[in-house]
Amino acid sequence: MNIAIITGASSGMGKEFARQLTEKVLGLDEVWLIARRSERLASLAKELPVDVRTFSMDLTDDADYEPLTELLAKEQPKIRVMINCAGYGKTGPFETIPEADTLGMVDLNCRALTKMTYLVLPYMPKRSYLIQFASIAGILPQPNFAVYAASKAYVLSLTRALREELRSRQIFVTAICPGPVDTAFFSIAEETGSPFGLKKYFMARKEKVVAKALHDAMRKKDVSVYGLSMKLLRLLVKYVPQKWILFIYARLLRGVK
Repeated sequence: MNIAIITGASSGMGKEFARQLTEKVLGLDEVWLIARRSERLASLAKELPVDVRTFSMDLTDDADYEPLTELLAKEQPKIRVMINCAGYGKTGPFETIPEADTLGMVDLNCRALTKMTYLVLPYMPKRSYLIQFASIAGILPQPNFAVYAASKAYVLSLTRALREELRSRQIFVTAICPGPVDTAFFSIAEETGSPFGLKKYFMARKEKVVAKALHDAMRKKDVSVYGLSMKLLRLLVKYVPQKWILFIYARLLRGVK
């Protein structure tokens, strides 16, 4: 049985990945959707043109992995596509963000992604795809977005290393590194502080970001970056010392009200 697994599938980018993946990737017998909100997963499952199984899981709770772990061991599916999309961010000065929110970012963005990757790799055959959701924030430290950016730097680094480790198994690994995307992400992020105001001018549509991500992943690219502005930022970080960029960034940040 050939399957795809998507975490964070109840909303935003994960939901859009589920929609586009089932339209564009042929040969999947089932898609397994993972998120906390079971009612949203059930609603999404009715929209998709393939058989779907839903798993209501809190990926930061080890106990919630047990049913999925047992099912994988029992059914031994071939995981053709794995998309680790679950994650969230909180903005604001480090000291002002509640400790639970800060540690929650690390748990979900880093630990849960790592745990899911461990869980699925034994079931991924040759010519399968591992897609890890990082962020353009992962290429540069970001004041007032410090932990989120650091967590995505971890994802980006892990993904690029796994790409080389898994090359001999012909498992193709891609890091998705979007800039700001027009989803509910920022409404959640803003609960603890206002984001860097200029980001609103670079918002991308999730449909376009996901289409580019799947296009790049299926063509075995190591990193997918959507939009000219984000590509220019990536280029800038390669050639300009980070301390200079952070110096300017911090002053712009203080100037945005």
